Amino acid sequence: MKKQKRITDIIVYVILSLGSILMIGPLLWMISTSLKDKTGVFALPPQWIPDPFQFDAYTKLFQLDTLGYGIKNTIIVSLSVTIIGTITSSMAAFAFAKLRMPFKDGIFLILLASIMIPYPIIMIPQFVMFSKIGWVDTLLPLIVPGLFGNITMIFFLRQYLANVPYSLIEAAKVDGAGYLQIFFKLIFPVIRPAVAAQFILWFMGVWNDYLAPLIYLNSPEKQTLQVVIANLKATYAIQTDYPLIMAGSVVSLLPVLIVFLIFQKQIIESVALSGVKG
Repeated sequence: MKKQKRITDIIVYVILSLGSILMIGPLLWMISTSLKDKTGVFALPPQWIPDPFQFDAYTKLFQLDTLGYGIKNTIIVSLSVTIIGTITSSMAAFAFAKLRMPFKDGIFLILLASIMIPYPIIMIPQFVMFSKIGWVDTLLPLIVPGLFGNITMIFFLRQYLANVPYSLIEAAKVDGAGYLQIFFKLIFPVIRPAVAAQFILWFMGVWNDYLAPLIYLNSPEKQTLQVVIANLKATYAIQTDYPLIMAGSVVSLLPVLIVFLIFQKQIIESVALSGVKG
């Protein structure tokens, strides 16, 4: 029995190791390519470790004005949407989970059903609407909708709050606390781990968003980082300047990678919590 279990563990370990190599291989090649010159990219046999290390691609990249605009705009969109949207999503989850109000379950189901609507269906109507109010080629179409919350976060936090007893809230109301006091002083500290995990995942999604900025932003100084990287590819791929393209990809990836490495514990806990609290 122990021998069979050991063989199973070895097989699982080998499969996971191969999977991890397949996952991390392209990432390492991207970093390696960004540290080469043009000729080093096409060297045979392929060089995983650049010899010598070249930082010309990064020097050239940071001389581009569009990169600075892209980083600034992406930071503005990502932080404004996730910080304010997290607060509104948490308050909405509290309302759906603990407040007694008519038709709240029906309203929640309608919101939940909206997840099933493919984005291409609402893409053109949204563009027409934002165009009529003069928001095209501004950051507002990327920011304003997210300020009202994220239904995925609302659903997750609502499930998390299901185990918080009503008696706790009623006791706070008896002590004279209003709903805002109950939320910020009582509920928010309880759901903080779940909020942190969802905030990180949402930030990563907004940071990496490409389609919406591509639709709404035209001016180079308004574009987000992902659109800037795509334009780099279109411009420099013809010149076979792959080190520059890969350097841009590394710069784009770094913030998300750093956030993930720092907060991976919360992300893993969020998966566990979704199974326990649901």
